[in-house]
Amino acid sequence: MAMKPPPYVPGHQLLAGKSILVTAAAGAGIGFAVAQRAAEEGCRKLFISDIHEQRLNAAVAKLRTRHPDIPIFGRLCNVTEETEVQALITAAERELESVDVLINNAGLGGTRSLVEMTDPEWLQVVDVTLTGTMRMMRAMLRCMQPRQTGVIVNNASVLGWRAQKEQAHYAAAKAGVMALTRCAALEAAEHGVRINAVAPSIALHEFLIKTTPAELLEELAAREAFGRAAEVWEVANVMVFLASDYSSYMTGEVVPVSSQRA
Repeated sequence: MAMKPPPYVPGHQLLAGKSILVTAAAGAGIGFAVAQRAAEEGCRKLFISDIHEQRLNAAVAKLRTRHPDIPIFGRLCNVTEETEVQALITAAERELESVDVLINNAGLGGTRSLVEMTDPEWLQVVDVTLTGTMRMMRAMLRCMQPRQTGVIVNNASVLGWRAQKEQAHYAAAKAGVMALTRCAALEAAEHGVRINAVAPSIALHEFLIKTTPAELLEELAAREAFGRAAEVWEVANVMVFLASDYSSYMTGEVVPVSSQRA
């Protein structure tokens, strides 16, 4: 029997005084949820990006309406294009007067058996999910490391550990995000920058519902200890913790956001 989701957790000023940059933050997924949580947790400025202009503009407008006292900015960015990544970092550094926290949320999934998968399908998922995360980290670290401060939070997946049919490309990319997080964290630690990741199991949002068969979503949710999928804000809460000073001794860690063991 599925448990009901818990009450929404109010903000506790965990990000007070910090400037936050979130990728893939338009729409109703984890990216928008963590942008919303950042505002609720008292960030001083917020910058979001996405590849879809209409959804990005709607997300910025919604956040500005809900949080009129926080400067909120938005910019289109395709993380597979290095020039767009550089332009995003430049704009965010300017508007935020330096980025304190980068939350890497951009990713791309899909369902395809390995024997039917084409090279373009494989490469697209890896380019967005793994290489896009690397591009954002590389550009951001070039700004954070000279300042000797900063935090990066990546979005991985429990599929980096678990096996699931027809998810070889996505799972391989997310396992890569985990390894990238650990290796980059050791390099960045020498410069006072922390890098961690979350690994959600299943978090229901509008895009996932549209692109995944309902039967599969029900099956995956039923495997969880609470018999339900996570709310996107439950994943965002853990990202906020990793972005905050409460996790000051954590780096190179991949934290499962799941109600069962990975």
